[in-house]
Amino acid sequence: MFLLDSFSATQLATIAAAYFIAALVKGVTGLGYSSTCLPILTLAFGLKEALPLVLIPSVASNLGVMVNTDGFRASVQRFWPMVLSAAASVFAGLWALTRMKGESAAAILGVVLLIYVGFALTNARFRLTEARTRKLEPVIGAVTGFVNGLTGSQVMPLIPYLLSLDIARKRFLQASNQSFTLSSAAMFVGLGATGLMTAQVVTVSACGLVLVALGVRIGQRTSRHLAPQAFRTVVLIVLAGLGMGLILRAAGWL
Repeated sequence: MFLLDSFSATQLATIAAAYFIAALVKGVTGLGYSSTCLPILTLAFGLKEALPLVLIPSVASNLGVMVNTDGFRASVQRFWPMVLSAAASVFAGLWALTRMKGESAAAILGVVLLIYVGFALTNARFRLTEARTRKLEPVIGAVTGFVNGLTGSQVMPLIPYLLSLDIARKRFLQASNQSFTLSSAAMFVGLGATGLMTAQVVTVSACGLVLVALGVRIGQRTSRHLAPQAFRTVVLIVLAGLGMGLILRAAGWL
């Protein structure tokens, strides 16, 4: 495995731990792979280096959720404008990222994580009707895609919007994971064009798929014996700490 020579044993161990922990979260909650894995790797390597490491395992975890969730076709028919606009806008976010210092982009990721955690912990209960907001979905997708390309985070404002519709859990999981997957494919193309997606990164990511599959499977089985809300709260608190760490590092205080 000569392609792994550019990574030290400590770096490989860090990557493996990030993959497994994020997959465990994904298995329990159905969400959160990139949101958990990316800040860990960003603190270890920097955002521009972490982004390509997350992509392949993230797509694998998304596909695993979609395969085990009903309603794929119905979700595509309902949300395809938002999903496509998110994927297309990834390139605009990547363009902005290439013209920005990695530390600044990492700080923005930290802010996005804190906003998401704040929203999730407050359990905001606003409701939107599909008929009144459907025309806004391409805009919501475009904003999500731009933030994704710039920071790697795929959740804002997509997840709060889907939650506001009060749709069935399977429809929510399908729509969110379809968006994550297509946007990740766009990110893969964009990172390849910028030279950040290297053969070494692809090799490490491919090797990590075993850990991702194991983590998701353990997480799915564990979720039957956990209080989902308590686990979710712990994950959100950890994400808040990681987000603060990214901001403090960018400010030179860490």
